[in-house]
Amino acid sequence: MHAYLITAKPSRWLRAVRRVRACTVRVVAGLLMLLVAVLVLVCRIPRPVINWIATGAANLELWLSIRLNLPPLGSLSGLALARAFLAEFRNACFNSTDHERKTSR
Repeated sequence: MHAYLITAKPSRWLRAVRRVRACTVRVVAGLLMLLVAVLVLVCRIPRPVINWIATGAANLELWLSIRLNLPPLGSLSGLALARAFLAEFRNACFNSTDHERKTSR
């Protein structure tokens, strides 16, 4: 006779617990993926809507400025912001240490 190992089968209770655990892990993983998908959509959907609203507001402002013979206020504030940005950018570029090193040679 040959020696062999006799193993006991898992009980019905243990097999049921393993099945419940496997299903629970799958459900939790699915819910986690759903949560990530919702977060991605929440981040991506408003951008085109905001762009559409901003374009409509700019067109409305331009139309009103033409009808009322007034300068468009948005372009004036945008121009001031662009000038301030350019001034800050140029200041940062010309005051950097890398620029000083290049010009000192």
